Amino acid sequence: MTIARVVVDSPLPQLDRLFDYAIPAALADQVAAGVRVRVPVRAQGRTMDGYVVELADTSEYDGRLAEIDAVVSTVPVLDAEVWRLARRVADRAAGVAADVLRLAIPKRRARVESSFVPTALPDVSALPVSRYPETIAADRVVLRAIPEPAAWARTIVELASAVLAAGDSVIVVVPDQRDIERLLAVAGLVLPPERLVRLDAGQSDAERYRSFLRTRLEAGLLVVGNRPAVLAPAQRLGLLVIWDDGDPMLHEPHAPGVHTRDVALIRQELSGCRLVLAAHAPSVEAERLVELGYCRRVEPSGRPPRIVPTSLQTGDGGPAQQARIPSTAWRAASEALREGPVLLQVSRPGDEATVGTERTAADLGRAFPRARIIVADAAHPVSEVGPHPAIVVATRGAEPEAPGGYRTVLLLDGERMLARESLRVAEDYVRTAANAVALAAPGAPIYLAGVGGRIARSFTTWRLDEFAREELAERTAARMPPAVRTATLLGAPAAVEEAIAAAGIASDDVIAPVRLEDGQLRSVIRFDYRRGAAVAAAIRTEILRHAAGRGGRRGGRAVVALRARFDDPELFGGAGPRAVPGRMEA
Repeated sequence: MTIARVVVDSPLPQLDRLFDYAIPAALADQVAAGVRVRVPVRAQGRTMDGYVVELADTSEYDGRLAEIDAVVSTVPVLDAEVWRLARRVADRAAGVAADVLRLAIPKRRARVESSFVPTALPDVSALPVSRYPETIAADRVVLRAIPEPAAWARTIVELASAVLAAGDSVIVVVPDQRDIERLLAVAGLVLPPERLVRLDAGQSDAERYRSFLRTRLEAGLLVVGNRPAVLAPAQRLGLLVIWDDGDPMLHEPHAPGVHTRDVALIRQELSGCRLVLAAHAPSVEAERLVELGYCRRVEPSGRPPRIVPTSLQTGDGGPAQQARIPSTAWRAASEALREGPVLLQVSRPGDEATVGTERTAADLGRAFPRARIIVADAAHPVSEVGPHPAIVVATRGAEPEAPGGYRTVLLLDGERMLARESLRVAEDYVRTAANAVALAAPGAPIYLAGVGGRIARSFTTWRLDEFAREELAERTAARMPPAVRTATLLGAPAAVEEAIAAAGIASDDVIAPVRLEDGQLRSVIRFDYRRGAAVAAAIRTEILRHAAGRGGRRGGRAVVALRARFDDPELFGGAGPRAVPGRMEA
């Protein structure tokens, strides 16, 4: 008798396993691996949705198997590789595989399924050859992009074209919608539209499901999207690219909360595809992979940008002083305005007394009464400005592009951006400043204000990898991420303490336990990567042991006995996906 092994769509840890079901004769020709089904779950006393993971001839269950209740759709939406990936990702964070699948597979749209026809794909065998053949030849690469406008997108499209020409698919994951649009615009200049697939939360449900079906059922596609795209069921995956992996937007806020970069590393291992982590400034995590020899570094060619540190300069008084612009930068901006747009990156949006975009724009308006002032932040999104003279005041990550690049770039408020209490404050500043530098026209001067020391040195020499290396060394000495992994445990005090003991965590690796007002205990543990699988398995066992309701109820709500979040980006003051000023989430 053929049986179906099903994963049910439930966040409950006690249901996070495969269940065997008999296939009734009426459904025998519909049940296949990957299809959506509805099955009875005795523990819940109801039917639940799920996916057929595989078919088998025997079952380890000795009793009578329950039968599949219905086949929701005969389209095989769960890819075998994606299932293995979901299982590994969940296990890494002591989580539930169904939570990962919920990110990977959009909600079904029956009308889209009934009208879906695979696209006839034009030949792309004659696409231009990549300028980075060593990147395609290696399995895992950390690539620094050329610091010029749109150069990062051109580089990624060149890498993708070489893989598409061989008939394989490519996934590119970027932080937000603007990056998706920029990359697709560049790709559209080289690739036929039939080869491009957008897969992100900015689409309507129908559009997203149609894109998902194309990715699941066709090969030789360039799939571009935000975080969930790393889970896209690309057929014959040849290359996976993560752009700007240090961007907080790539931290997954939904359970089990595994970073996009870590998902990509697992997927590369499972599929054997090539992996590229590309950025203007390498993340400390990427630098760690290079130092381990796990990834190879590829440096950009061409001239480094022209960066002028001005940490000891002040304004000449008047408007320059009010706008926090050093004297040399003020004069350079005045001259550059005769030729085209000028970019000022500031620390905060809005009309704050000293640092807001609108307040800065008002100060500049008085200093340059004839200049056009453009504000770009979360409240005033601007994707692109024209080539004509203008002063663009933007927060980090909200800077619009300018055709040909800005005639000069002023990076203001460095001291304020670095004043935030966070493990990653310096790394965040370097990354966002480097991305603004890349918007300057080739050879245009960039002025770095309010920053000195090793950060200024790294920028003037354009050796941002050295900054990442020094940052990693400091964190290694202090046993802080990414030199070690962490997990935050929350729950009943006894449950948290039992989980720590079960995981074998030494007392000096238990950080700042805090008793909360509701009586629960929150503790942070740290551990080496080599122990990651064992720690996650031990904590998962404890979560399952306490999942039967030992947490009880308080104040009319259920109290969970034990929860865990691994590698929490906000643990040491890091900005989560929704906490970055001026950014727009896809």
